Amino acid sequence: MTTKESFKINGENLLKKVKELIAEGNVTKISIADKTGRELASFPLTFGVVGILIMPVLAAVGAIAALIGECTITVEREEVKKEEDKV
Repeated sequence: MTTKESFKINGENLLKKVKELIAEGNVTKISIADKTGRELASFPLTFGVVGILIMPVLAAVGAIAALIGECTITVEREEVKKEEDKV
């Protein structure tokens, strides 16, 4: 099961926030929309994406951050089941 969470953020903090979200590890998709709600980019992520594989995503986010002022990041996360839920 996935959950969605949204953050309003300005362009200069966009790259930092995306890096934080990727580092969390349970993010499956990141979408970036402008202040009118129009989707500018969407990046599917898989578990274990690290290093050189993530560089194109970060380059694209950096380019978007340079062009926009305020945006919304929507994050889809894979819920991790607790041990008691598995029984």
